[in-house]
Amino acid sequence: MTGGQHTDADISRRVRRLETLLEERGLVAGAALDETLDAFLSGASPANGARVVARAWTDPDFRARLLADGTAGTAELGLSAGGVQPQRLRVVENTPDTHNVVVCTLCSCYPVRLLGPSPSWYKSEAYRSRVVREPRAVLEEFGVRLPDTTRVTVWDSTSETRYMVLPMRPPGTSGLDEPALARLIPRNALIGTAVL
Repeated sequence: MTGGQHTDADISRRVRRLETLLEERGLVAGAALDETLDAFLSGASPANGARVVARAWTDPDFRARLLADGTAGTAELGLSAGGVQPQRLRVVENTPDTHNVVVCTLCSCYPVRLLGPSPSWYKSEAYRSRVVREPRAVLEEFGVRLPDTTRVTVWDSTSETRYMVLPMRPPGTSGLDEPALARLIPRNALIGTAVL
């Protein structure tokens, strides 16, 4: 631990120690734990979130359902925010007047099944603390420069609720189908640290 914060190495040691204790007490077999983690991560990809967004861009009824209940909306496509326990998903929409960005200030809660494993910067203390205090400055470090009139809203994920950003559809894409649209959407746009 440095400066009151846990490093990745500290967390890895703690996780390994917990795994060892669970195995020693016969509560879980190492192979079964590996199998469960592999199965959980096998379908985790930012392509899933991009697919959800592409559908929302092309199907106004789906978009309305997704914004009203992200959990049910993604389930329509056979997807979920993921996790060992059930999690609620809220999808927040970027507009010309509002830009959304997602963080987890306590740890790194994140919709893994929709966005793939979280990037290291998302888990960093610098991002987690600064994006809440100075979101525009952090966004600018990602190359996102917003007009002063655009309101920035920061959404703080929890163990029960995950967030995903529905970015604005880029101009000039009206002739593209869902798969082509999905290929335009990077993971960072689904977190709010990129614009299209």
